[in-house]
Amino acid sequence: MPASPPPTEDFGAWPDATEPAARRRRRDAGPDHSKGDRRPDDSRAGDSRPDNSRQDNARPDDSRAGDFRPGDDAPDGQQQPLPPVRRWVSLGVAGFAALVAIALIVGAQTRHESYAVVMFGVQALFVAVWTIASRPPAPKVVGTVGIAVALGTDAAAVFTRPASLAPLAYVTAAGFIIGVVGQLTRPAGRQRVTESLGSSLVVTLGVVSLASLIVLGRSPKGTQAIVACLAAAGIALFIARFADSIAALPRIAPQVPRGGAGVVLGTMVGTAAAGAIGNYLDGLDPLPSALAGLATAIVAVMVDLSVGYAEASRLIDGDEPALWLARHIQGPIGALAFAAPAAYVASTLLLL
Repeated sequence: MPASPPPTEDFGAWPDATEPAARRRRRDAGPDHSKGDRRPDDSRAGDSRPDNSRQDNARPDDSRAGDFRPGDDAPDGQQQPLPPVRRWVSLGVAGFAALVAIALIVGAQTRHESYAVVMFGVQALFVAVWTIASRPPAPKVVGTVGIAVALGTDAAAVFTRPASLAPLAYVTAAGFIIGVVGQLTRPAGRQRVTESLGSSLVVTLGVVSLASLIVLGRSPKGTQAIVACLAAAGIALFIARFADSIAALPRIAPQVPRGGAGVVLGTMVGTAAAGAIGNYLDGLDPLPSALAGLATAIVAVMVDLSVGYAEASRLIDGDEPALWLARHIQGPIGALAFAAPAAYVASTLLLL
């Protein structure tokens, strides 16, 4: 019985879409030595013995079993290498989170107008970082809407009598409408309009959330509440990132270079700090202050983690990574922005 012809002679060369990943890598790296010893079929037409040399040469090259890219499936018995945790980057991000939290806490001790100026600086940084990192289809529209909403919410938070969140809600609705009009009138029309509107909504909610701290500072004991809650959030972020620089263990997810121990430890230390602040500041009690700090710290560390998951998802999908600086500070600035409403609600229920 004649031997079966090789697959390349029977069906032709492997198509690019179905060629095995290991075979593509060997082909890209150099000549394919797996075909070197094959003899023509006519010389073996009467040979019924199994072609052991052909089977041996057709095996995957074991010497290259560990050479695989993140997008390929790992060989049997091996695991894909985890993204490294860069210690100096984690320390830098921890320091950045502490600086932003200190700026918001110290600004709360000044007049409301001065605090609005400090808040606008943080809001502008949030808009720039979030727009660069998320890369929406219309970044100019998203950035313009974010800055406009920041100016409107800061003015409403300072000059509205009495202090209330209602004007901020009106500015939020107006900003969203402006964002929709801007997205639909851009040259690209409705192309990827849903993604762009989602980015506009996130940026708008972030700047409005930060402006809620100005409203909270105008309430009796509001400044003390800001100190307790933002200190808990800032310390939680700092400890979580600092712990990652020492040992990011256990890994929360293989693709996210964060450790669960730092998240838990940061939340605990932030809660304890809020309780201690409540013990020393007039008008606050330790237990309610600790509970308010706990709620704010949990929201902060969860938002910081969610940004890491979103970035890992983009890399898995094959998207290009965002700008290095924006990618690393997006987590802390977004965490403090979206922890502000938690601080407002917890302070209203527990401290004011």
